[in-house]
Amino acid sequence: MLGRIALVVDQGSGFTKAGFAGEHQPRLMLKSSSLVPSWDRPVLPGTPGCELAGGVARAHPIKHGVVVDWEALEGLWERLLVGGLRVYPEQWPVLVSDSPSAPPASREKVTELLFETLAVPACHLASTALLALCSTGALSGLAVEAGAGVCHATPIYAGHSWQEATFRLDVAGTTLSRYLRDLLEAACPDLRLQTLPRKAITQLKKRYCYVSLDFERDLRNPACHQHASFFIGNGRSIHLSSERFRCPEPIFQPSLLGLTEPGLPALAFRALQKIPATLRKRLADTVVLAGGSTLFPGFTERLDLELEAQCRRHGYGALRPRLVATPGRGTAVWTGGSMVASLSSFQCSWMTRAMYQEYGSKLVHEVFN
Repeated sequence: MLGRIALVVDQGSGFTKAGFAGEHQPRLMLKSSSLVPSWDRPVLPGTPGCELAGGVARAHPIKHGVVVDWEALEGLWERLLVGGLRVYPEQWPVLVSDSPSAPPASREKVTELLFETLAVPACHLASTALLALCSTGALSGLAVEAGAGVCHATPIYAGHSWQEATFRLDVAGTTLSRYLRDLLEAACPDLRLQTLPRKAITQLKKRYCYVSLDFERDLRNPACHQHASFFIGNGRSIHLSSERFRCPEPIFQPSLLGLTEPGLPALAFRALQKIPATLRKRLADTVVLAGGSTLFPGFTERLDLELEAQCRRHGYGALRPRLVATPGRGTAVWTGGSMVASLSSFQCSWMTRAMYQEYGSKLVHEVFN
């Protein structure tokens, strides 16, 4: 229809990934936040999605999967497409990932940004949950996503999201990085870890942290602690012990952060529980994991154990969820978008500029479900 390969953009709270449909990997992964000189853009203390330090504001356009700063998002798209992929947006159809819990008004604004500001010829918005499933070749199942800003459990049937059975948890990778810093500061008060860059803490988390299969037992038994040391320069080093498995635990037990909501396994079970009984087994047979925070060693095994325990505890003993955890699940949403946008059968699913000009951004709710 449009005679050109599409661009695929997965916009996340931590990183935004972009590339060309039909390729296996995104060409570009950019931090979603950006540094803005405070004289260029005055920032008041407490402005949503902004931090101010040393005359520089860090703008976070997406928080917990939802856009909170549209001006910053526009800047991110310019950096991605023009600066990064070196394309003219007005010549390329664009498929964009969309958070399962994004408000309807947000979808309209993304559409407006694409057509009005970037002047794209066509666009498509697809749920991150559906794209995660598509990356494994499935159109029905339960998508369990854990990224930088948010976790979701979303049932998908025949390519459609089950909105009323979708659950979210605002504990994810960024929260865990902050929690790891707190744990290390408590363990090594002399090291002044508040001066350690956020990037170093994130590297520590990715390199050394893992999910315990029996948290209470491992916490009680020092013999179970796997020790590691990390050098931070100037002859100083950080020694990690129980912090290695305590760091990811809030995804399973948000109460460790003083929160009252249930952990991700309980939300995944609730999502299965809320769909019709006739479809429950079919969706439980394909529980697809996606997002960078699912990559901790032990994550899949622990989720499997807890999801099965939830089923038994609530009288669903015959339900045996089957987890699908591919090695590339950190970029599963982008990969799913790349696969979908390259299908010849998908080419009639675009919302074109002509459609937008005739019906406006509200058409987005009819075109994309």
